[in-house]
Amino acid sequence: MHEQLWFTALLNKFFGGVANTLLGALGIHAHDPAHPITNVVAMQILVALIMLTFFLLVRSRLSVEQPGKAQYLMETIYEFFDRQAHEVIGHHYERYVPYVVTLGLFILIGNLLGLVPSFMSPTMTPYVPLGCALATFIYYNGHGFRHHGPGYVKHFAGPVWWMAWLLFPIEIISHSARIMSLTIRLYANMFAGEMVTLAFFSLVPVFIPLIFLGLHLLVAFVQTLIFVLLTMAYLQGAVAEEH
Repeated sequence: MHEQLWFTALLNKFFGGVANTLLGALGIHAHDPAHPITNVVAMQILVALIMLTFFLLVRSRLSVEQPGKAQYLMETIYEFFDRQAHEVIGHHYERYVPYVVTLGLFILIGNLLGLVPSFMSPTMTPYVPLGCALATFIYYNGHGFRHHGPGYVKHFAGPVWWMAWLLFPIEIISHSARIMSLTIRLYANMFAGEMVTLAFFSLVPVFIPLIFLGLHLLVAFVQTLIFVLLTMAYLQGAVAEEH
């Protein structure tokens, strides 16, 4: 069994019983009933709490005349994603920005947690990137059906009707492969970055590991940007007027 992080132990102490009850109601038995909340789940909860606290802080101090630092930061983040969405998605991009911002912040904070002592990046385990990839897959296809109705299915048949029998299964496989692509790209990069950083810290405790901390920081931002840009590209393809 992996060693519990202090935050995980805290959650298990106060909410372990509730977690076992919920899992039991779903017919799921925890691998370790004494500690049903794993480190990965605990880190995701921590990310959600950080985001919620930040949003509430910004909401409570909104001001047109005297915006605070938290508001400036939130506006900068939102404007960055808004600008990217406008360039990639195009027409009616505004409705998709809240999802993109939330997804981007969740992945970025999750990536950066590994830089904090006694924490870990939840994105270095495959389940978290897979969850983000599945959410994106459902989201962009859902908006495709919302925008085009049942005619969205034609998107998978290609422009030439007599080739539909061949293109349709290829497109289905291609879209399904996006889940695997998003998952592996984020998971592999974050796992490798975390392992390399830990390895050098165990061998050389100062100086050299700082270089890899910087690389970890860079990878965290780059992988977040790639995931979000691909999400926007998939949205653009799903809601475009012409296919």
